Amino acid sequence: MENFLRQLMGKKIDVSCGANATVRGDVVEIKDGILYLRDEDERLVYVAVEKIAIVWECKDTVIRPGFVG
Repeated sequence: MENFLRQLMGKKIDVSCGANATVRGDVVEIKDGILYLRDEDERLVYVAVEKIAIVWECKDTVIRPGFVG
């Protein structure tokens, strides 16, 4: 799992660790069984790699101001 997560360095991902535990952030580092994510408020989130059940990449949708015609 750590090798897989290293391939996602710098990307925004969602990580699920069970039924009610999901976090989103940019992959900063993977070290000693810990995944380091930076959330949208620039806080570091630490996730135990062994607890991760599901990982998926996030698509950043760009919202452009203006009218939709």
